[in-house]
Amino acid sequence: MELNKTALVLGASGGIGGEVARQLRDAGWQVRALRRGLGVPAQSREGIHWVEGDALRTADVAAAAAGCGVIVHAVNPPGYKRWAELVLPMLDNTIAAARAQQATIVLPGTVYNFGPDVFPLIAEDAPQHPRTRKGAIRVEMERRLEAAAADGAVRVLIVRAGDFFGPKVGNSWFSQGMVKPGRPVTSVQLPGRGVAHQFAYLPDVAQTMVRLLAGRHALPGFARFHMNGHWDQDGTGLGRAIQRVVLRNGGPEPRLKRFPWWLVRLASPLVTTLRELLELRYLWMRPVRLDNRRLIEVLGEEPHTPLDTAVQATLEGMGCLPRPEAPGAASTRAA
Repeated sequence: MELNKTALVLGASGGIGGEVARQLRDAGWQVRALRRGLGVPAQSREGIHWVEGDALRTADVAAAAAGCGVIVHAVNPPGYKRWAELVLPMLDNTIAAARAQQATIVLPGTVYNFGPDVFPLIAEDAPQHPRTRKGAIRVEMERRLEAAAADGAVRVLIVRAGDFFGPKVGNSWFSQGMVKPGRPVTSVQLPGRGVAHQFAYLPDVAQTMVRLLAGRHALPGFARFHMNGHWDQDGTGLGRAIQRVVLRNGGPEPRLKRFPWWLVRLASPLVTTLRELLELRYLWMRPVRLDNRRLIEVLGEEPHTPLDTAVQATLEGMGCLPRPEAPGAASTRAA
């Protein structure tokens, strides 16, 4: 069967959406991206066709999805404002557009869906008993997707991974809690020191999605897959990798410090973002690991970039390391 290789990516200006869009393009797909505030009706840039529109408007999503075989739903409300109010209507627009095109919806999943009753090793069919408000919304998102796939008009692919890090990840524990972007790394704050934790390199997550999409019609109509990513045995492994990379790039060894949860707790009554961080602390207090055996059965392997290579690219992308010079640049300056 010849697959439709036209995809609409919602959230392509963000971390996971942008990475999936680029990798789909590199794999020979025609990629569209919906974006607010584009300023012009449509434009192509770096092989991606950008369309003016708002994921909160049903008609905009439907028009952008016309002729698409895949819709990647990697979008969040602008600035995460009114998250609880807007997330589900945005998903409903994606489901409606996918129904009209008989398309596959791809959703990046999170571990927020799960509570401690299924820790430490979580399979795809584990019960979802969330501990947070965001987790409850995530559970409802997957429930709506499963209901939409039940009649066969829509196919759904959910890929769940640990905490993202990568060169263009945007909001993440790595870039907002562990290391300060745009400056040399002098210290690394560890949110779960002494507790094993799971991380996922963003390009590996996107590559997993692209490979699964290549054989999507051989998958169940509603399919979930878990990734193993990078398993930090004691909560210091990622920090030690940052130390190694900084040293190799000529910097002084950064100090490993405990993340100041006490300060988050103190300030949380005044700052909404910190209250949400505090809600998620339970994921750093016990080992939480996703079981990737089903993914291995289907793909034969999980895309996996070596940790130090991934950390090097991430720190370069965040402006924490000098970018490598283009070949011949030094000799040109000398001349």
